[in-house]
Amino acid sequence: MNEFTHFNEQGRAKMVDISEKEASVRTAAAVSSVSMNREVHEKIKNREIGKGDVLAVAQVAGIMAAKQTSAIIPMCHPIALKGVDIAFCWEKKEQKSILHIQSNVKTKGSTGVEMEALTSASVCALTVYDMCKAADKGMVIGPTFLLEKTGGKNGDYKREKADVDMED
Repeated sequence: MNEFTHFNEQGRAKMVDISEKEASVRTAAAVSSVSMNREVHEKIKNREIGKGDVLAVAQVAGIMAAKQTSAIIPMCHPIALKGVDIAFCWEKKEQKSILHIQSNVKTKGSTGVEMEALTSASVCALTVYDMCKAADKGMVIGPTFLLEKTGGKNGDYKREKADVDMED
């Protein structure tokens, strides 16, 4: 599929018409991360960040973001999501701690949920940064990427090598 479908005959942007596409179950998983100093990791773990429970707030923000993706990404269709689940795991690396975030999104519809999963994981990471920036302005967000997707006419996709094992 090499043709660009988001342009009309005048070369201007358009939202693709998906009314003829078959509804099917579609899933997507996206990953992001936030690297921070160990002190902030301990404060998050012990719920000592002044703005509240960082992971609980980030989880709710990620779910809300998935539901609002079409409002902030211009060519995304509004989708009736059937489920959004967010998981967190920690990795200690040298003097840093890395919070890995995985967002899993599901629908039954005519278009995929990759952008919803990516938006969700990204907003989780941004929320962690916002809540912890007073303690560590040197935090680094990313990488953020699509881990896998299922359903749709283009079939399934699974990233060959993910540097994150969310089972930890």
